[in-house]
Amino acid sequence: MVNSYIPLRFTIFISFSIAAASSFKLNSASYSSPSSLPKATAGDLLSVLGPSYDSSSLNPAVSREIKSCLRFLVPFKPDKSIPEFGRCSLRTGLCSGKIEKRSKFEEENSLIWWPPEPILELARLAVDSGGDPGSIQRTLDPTMIPVPDVERSRKDKCELTRTPYGRHFIAEEVNSYFEFLFHLIESRGPSVGLNVSLTRYDLFHGHLFLASESGRLGILFHAKEYPAYDKKVFPYNMGYCQRGSDVTYDDSMNLRNILWLAPLPSNSSPGWLAPGVLVVLDAHPDGIIYRDLIPEYVQFVRTLYEDDFGPTAVDVNYLNVGTQEPDYQLFMC
Repeated sequence: MVNSYIPLRFTIFISFSIAAASSFKLNSASYSSPSSLPKATAGDLLSVLGPSYDSSSLNPAVSREIKSCLRFLVPFKPDKSIPEFGRCSLRTGLCSGKIEKRSKFEEENSLIWWPPEPILELARLAVDSGGDPGSIQRTLDPTMIPVPDVERSRKDKCELTRTPYGRHFIAEEVNSYFEFLFHLIESRGPSVGLNVSLTRYDLFHGHLFLASESGRLGILFHAKEYPAYDKKVFPYNMGYCQRGSDVTYDDSMNLRNILWLAPLPSNSSPGWLAPGVLVVLDAHPDGIIYRDLIPEYVQFVRTLYEDDFGPTAVDVNYLNVGTQEPDYQLFMC
């Protein structure tokens, strides 16, 4: 990056144009789409992760290929009904209603399938609005919060956020839930081969979008944001924010896109069509995600773009602003 915020796609494009393609060592040979298969879209991916009837409407071969590239951090249960037991607050730790005795693992699963009420309200608002990003933006507290120095990034002239200030959601439970998602990705990522750290070089942001067709609320997280420059392995200059990076460029880049989807409400009844999802998207070169969903000019960093899923409402940034001890804070920009 340069002094002002520049979307990574443009930084990468410039870097890639300058660097020698012959230096690229990771196995990323182009894999041509079979002529018999229609090209997959981001909408197809969302359909596979939606109600069973959505998935069944896809070309079976496309559906199978997409499913082969999904690495679930929480078990996928598209037909799981809303549980009758009570709920616990992420912010206060207090519980209400009939609470079943469950392990931490089970409780985390449940929080993905059926998040706290303020998240469900946000998910319904997204659908009821017809996928209008403004409906989500209007739930933000108007208070502007300056983004402080993050891990001495200012020393490197690095600006990590789109704007020099951020905001919070009015409903504090929403903020707590998004923080929970970052930590859950960090803790469960190794189970599918994704080792991430919550640093300014790795996992620190996601993009909150509303799906184009359904209005379903989702976040596309990007890990491995700034791989370390290496003359042999990653000879690409990504600007000021790359300086000092300790993120190794290797096959784990295939797993840098993580998708959270809120439960999908019905637009014709008070019910719900599908529970929430948390999944790593495997963009290995032989798979359909790499082949059909990643633009050619960023295939070497395996970047999916949130705009392909639907309009973006805000960027969700989770930044370590501590000096001596870690102090993570959320900024909606």
